[in-house]
Amino acid sequence: MNALPPARRLRVAIIGGGFSGTAVAWHLAQAHRLERLSISVIEPRPALGGGLAYSSEEPSHRVNVPAVRMSMAPDDPQHFARWLAGSGELEHDADALWKNGDAYPRRRVFGRYVTEHLAPYLASGAVRHVGGLATGVTRDANGAGWTVQTSAGPVVADIVVLAATHPAPAIPAALASLAEAPGFVADPYAASALAGIVPQASVLIVGSGLTSADMVAELDRRGHRGRIMALSRRGLRSRGHPDVRGEAFGDFASAPATSALGLLKTIRATLAAARAANVNWQSVFDQLRLQGPVLWAALAPPERARLVRQLRVFWDVHRFRIAPQIASVLDRRQAAGTFDTIAARLVASNDEGESLAVSFQRRGQTLIETARFDAVINTTGPAHGQALQLNPALRSLAEAGLIRVDAHGLGIATTLDSRAIGRDDRSVAGLFVAGPLARGTFGELMGLPEVARHAQMVAGEIARLVDRLPSVEAVGANAGDVAAAR
Repeated sequence: MNALPPARRLRVAIIGGGFSGTAVAWHLAQAHRLERLSISVIEPRPALGGGLAYSSEEPSHRVNVPAVRMSMAPDDPQHFARWLAGSGELEHDADALWKNGDAYPRRRVFGRYVTEHLAPYLASGAVRHVGGLATGVTRDANGAGWTVQTSAGPVVADIVVLAATHPAPAIPAALASLAEAPGFVADPYAASALAGIVPQASVLIVGSGLTSADMVAELDRRGHRGRIMALSRRGLRSRGHPDVRGEAFGDFASAPATSALGLLKTIRATLAAARAANVNWQSVFDQLRLQGPVLWAALAPPERARLVRQLRVFWDVHRFRIAPQIASVLDRRQAAGTFDTIAARLVASNDEGESLAVSFQRRGQTLIETARFDAVINTTGPAHGQALQLNPALRSLAEAGLIRVDAHGLGIATTLDSRAIGRDDRSVAGLFVAGPLARGTFGELMGLPEVARHAQMVAGEIARLVDRLPSVEAVGANAGDVAAAR
């Protein structure tokens, strides 16, 4: 009696091997029978897991939340903290432990943690690292499969997961004339980006969020003692963590607001209640973060757009907090008069050879000022709105009408199960979006806990799809067509 031929494995290609893509691969490898899966992660960096956020070798770049709140396993919040305790990393980094006992290790340490947890699956062959850049994605003529073109050769897949890295910051139009100037830093996280800035240089940092704070801390570690000015439209600096962490406070989900104004009123009332109860404001924002998906889902598209347009900047500086080690550097420099943050809009710039002239208008003023700097660092944040043009793989899908920008310009439009939505407003079978590029649908998807939960959800959707379908040939069918696939 002849044995039946082995079933062909479901081929999953994940574009992007930073935290989002690696977490999807890890959850997939854990959640499903590996004899039915073939997982390829396409990532040009030599190791999976670090990505842009967690591959920095700069000692001053630290995780932004305590280690006890970081985990690639959402159901096991202490996953990273336990690994960190036994890793030996804290013994070599005395500054990682803050005075309240919380650990804020260097960012590359978290990348190492992610890499090590995927390593057994790479060693067994359950997950394959394709060491190249994805340059294009095409769908088979019958709609049941995909080919991802990479600089390391083509990857054929039944399912593609888009987990691309954050796009590089866009250069503001007013700084375009400085793009080729020696003192202009377009990509602050590029290797040795700040190495050429001398200790007494005057520096302008465009942006005042997390990346801006990183740059101040790195310059300070490198011995810089000159003048640093951070400029942004609102002049808001990222907030810090409380000395004593508390439990999440408030309830925004039982009767979620249906308008941006209503949500703002609820937040203000909850903050007032927190003050009366001697609870720090961070606990209120922790609850907002936990209940964010419910709040986002309760808002109609026009209200979501209003929230993004009018309140996002305030949310960002309270939600995305800086490590206390970095906050202490900013506070010290500000007290010494060598660091300041201003609210202003850029007007123009000029490379004068010996210096970079930047003109700006302070918020609420009519006068246009011009100041000269030895270096200008662009920290305006990822250009999510341009991701579909800047990333060649995403661009190819957009040109084919298989993905489109979400209604709020935050990333890629998706369904509630994270399938991509094409130009025809229909979901695209076999094409998923994981990580921050899906936040137009899911709301808050920039913080690590939210990204980890989303990666777990995407992996679960793929695993369920495999379980429901009798053969790989049916994978390309829409979920509604599963019953008719055979």
